Amino acid sequence: MKPFESNYKLILFDFVGCGNSDLSAYDSERYASLDGYAKDILEIFEVLNLKNIIFVGHSVAGMIGIRAAIKCPDYFDKLIFVAPSPCYINDGEYTGGMERADLEALLAIMDSNYLGWSSALAPQVMANADRPELGEELTANFCATDPDIAREFARVTFLSDSREDLPKITIPSLTLQCSDDILAPLTIGEYMHKNIPLNTLYIMKATGHCPHLSEPEETIELLGKYIGLN
Repeated sequence: MKPFESNYKLILFDFVGCGNSDLSAYDSERYASLDGYAKDILEIFEVLNLKNIIFVGHSVAGMIGIRAAIKCPDYFDKLIFVAPSPCYINDGEYTGGMERADLEALLAIMDSNYLGWSSALAPQVMANADRPELGEELTANFCATDPDIAREFARVTFLSDSREDLPKITIPSLTLQCSDDILAPLTIGEYMHKNIPLNTLYIMKATGHCPHLSEPEETIELLGKYIGLN
């Protein structure tokens, strides 16, 4: 994020239950939907008195940002979605990437063997098999998360459906779509672009679901291009 430090105030935070957040603040009822996390974002904005915000959200965090922006659009200047998906389940003509039965089986494995699930899934999510250290880094991140919280967050994430929210966005936005992503196929970027007013779509050369880790230079370049830094 250093290329942006001279032009912007950067606010980095961990969602409750993740990273260095206060685990004692986690409440299963509050975080039973993405709305609980959206409330947290708005509370951060209020406490820090932030305005003209460019919100950058990776994966499901993009959908959390959307919910916050629909509720309180005046905080936001732009929204940037990195490898987003409004719905991970195939539904008629909509291609989310997974059949519901396959997803339920995946969650069942997670319930019975979280560490094994993490070790098997993380390299697939990261892709870039020629650089196994990337998959190992993501595996370590998964394994550092409290298993009970991680299981609940996974269910909220993968079973959420934010498709009806997309047309409600009134703020200019960018979708960064990876060219090969098992969690968000190419059709997702096209769907986001088609259904979100004022949306710009960039198809990345990056593969996998975490371009900020696998291809940070490309990610930074496209972010800068969109906000006018290069």
